[in-house]
Amino acid sequence: MRNHTEITFILQGLTNDPQIQVLLFIFLFLNYLLSLTGNFTIIILTLMDPHLKTPMYFFLRNFSFLEISLTTSCIPRYLYSLSVGDKMITYNACSMQIFFIIFLGAAEFFLLATTSYDRYVANCKPLYYTTIMNSKVCNQLLVSSWLAGLMIILPPLSLGLQLEFYDSKIIDHFYCDTFPLLEISCTDTQFIEKITLIDAVLTLIITLLFVIWSYASIVRTILRFPSAQQRKKAFSTCSSHMIVVSISYGSCIFMYIKSSAKEKVALNKVVSVLVSSVAPVMNPFIYTLRNKQVIEAFKNSSKRIIIITKQ
Repeated sequence: MRNHTEITFILQGLTNDPQIQVLLFIFLFLNYLLSLTGNFTIIILTLMDPHLKTPMYFFLRNFSFLEISLTTSCIPRYLYSLSVGDKMITYNACSMQIFFIIFLGAAEFFLLATTSYDRYVANCKPLYYTTIMNSKVCNQLLVSSWLAGLMIILPPLSLGLQLEFYDSKIIDHFYCDTFPLLEISCTDTQFIEKITLIDAVLTLIITLLFVIWSYASIVRTILRFPSAQQRKKAFSTCSSHMIVVSISYGSCIFMYIKSSAKEKVALNKVVSVLVSSVAPVMNPFIYTLRNKQVIEAFKNSSKRIIIITKQ
């Protein structure tokens, strides 16, 4: 066993086939560019357009920031590995990658739960919406989501920093992930595996139950509306968030489906690509294509840019 700072890991990646690696590079690179473009567009629009200065778009802006941060924490490193063939990663870089991926991922779930509460207040208590969801409350909810994500990562991270490893070891993943890293440790990892699993399950269950409660209340309220047009409009304001929630929770739940060890590793890799590359691209389009206010804000911003460039 050696000093932690001297340890180097090898990220095995998704495939060793050169032709598939080229296709993977193109796919992930385009996805990464689209993700940055889409999420930055949402951030800029919600900051600039006065019609998007509401709590819903405040949380959407921060969710887009989390998506950018999450995909940036793992995809560029793998793109570098695919382009130059360097699969080596230091212990410190690996630890930082694990920290940010788990921290940002957990914060996303708590932010999704927070956003569902915003939709609950908007639909179930519309007369008190501006009073309940004032700027102070929104900031407190946002900070709470970030702190909750931080509290989730601290226990397993503090235990993980005490793990010992032999020289260079192969991590069967395209980025540093918790369970593939635990598999190559020469320390007894049963306790940290339990803590990590408990953290993950608690995060999913607590936030998912809150989301289910929020939307159950919303559906009951909407069904009482006398007009079909009112019900349709109310459902349309929540549909985008419900789609994103389904993708986020569905992909993570798949990770814990009972299967053989080999199938679980392959499944985790596929789900990791979905969470870290595909979802950050889809979410901006889900929110914008189903939202007339965002589309209108985008058109107005484009017109202003064209006028400025012509001048």
